[in-house]
Amino acid sequence: METRKLGATGPEVSAEGLGCMGMSEFYGSTDEGEAKEVIGRALDLGVTLLDTADMYGPFTNEKLIGEAIAGRRDEVVLATKFGNVRGEMGERLGVRGDAEYVHKCCEDSLRRLGVERIDLYYQHRVDAKVPIEETVGAMAELVEQGKVAHLGLSEAGPETIRRAHATHPIAALQTEYSLWTRDPEDGILPTVRELGIGFVAYSPLGRGFLTGRFRSIDDLPEDDFRRVNPRFEGENFDRNLELVEKVEEIAEEKGVTAGQLALAWVLAQGTDIVPIPGTKHVQYLEQNVAAAEVELSEEDLRRIEEAAPAGVAVGDRYADMSPLDL
Repeated sequence: METRKLGATGPEVSAEGLGCMGMSEFYGSTDEGEAKEVIGRALDLGVTLLDTADMYGPFTNEKLIGEAIAGRRDEVVLATKFGNVRGEMGERLGVRGDAEYVHKCCEDSLRRLGVERIDLYYQHRVDAKVPIEETVGAMAELVEQGKVAHLGLSEAGPETIRRAHATHPIAALQTEYSLWTRDPEDGILPTVRELGIGFVAYSPLGRGFLTGRFRSIDDLPEDDFRRVNPRFEGENFDRNLELVEKVEEIAEEKGVTAGQLALAWVLAQGTDIVPIPGTKHVQYLEQNVAAAEVELSEEDLRRIEEAAPAGVAVGDRYADMSPLDL
């Protein structure tokens, strides 16, 4: 797989990464054995960027990844996050970005991952109660101590990104970006490009919706959080399905899946963008990786733009948008 550099100061990574959240939580049942097979197969196919967070599981996804990459550490650019606070029973306890918490989270993540250094360490959500300079300053201390190689932010707005980058170089900004979530084009993408920061696109398949696998809410497991996601609810589901059907039509003509077309579109938006589709199954991993070879012509891109213009998706990204630094 081709590689892309995350910003002016960041690491070289595979053009596609692998989001690992769903291997432990949120998207129905999980199977650690199969998850490890997916990670191993991803590395075999040239995927180098693995993305996790301390809150996934909670606290189990990092351990899973650490076990899966044992013996293959030098093949991985390992990214994890802190900031979304959860209790031992999984309860949400808010957002923290104070210096003491930053250092504690890093130590805990290193232990769970079983590594000596995190390659890319993100603040998962911005703590509105703590100046970003304090948070990034503490993260910079981790770099000085050799515990972290590069710094990142997730779901941060343009002004926060600027202030953070002035405190210490930020290698990557991660946020949701796909054919049905194009908000970053308005302010975030121009800002990170001006500053020389890479862009990591999570949920590039619209939480699986853009693959066309889900034709009704009943196709989702009972314990799947997407059942309470606004874009999957009621009339929103049906209206968003119209977008998927348009994507499927173009994909069929090109001889690819709808998911592959959606991923190829994200990849075509710039060589500074790295999507991190997530999956729990080797079959879908292989389909996603193959999307990196799909070439879109100017006519393809024009037709996709007509089918999925900015703002076409119906419903908020989250039921509660308040934690996001908009």
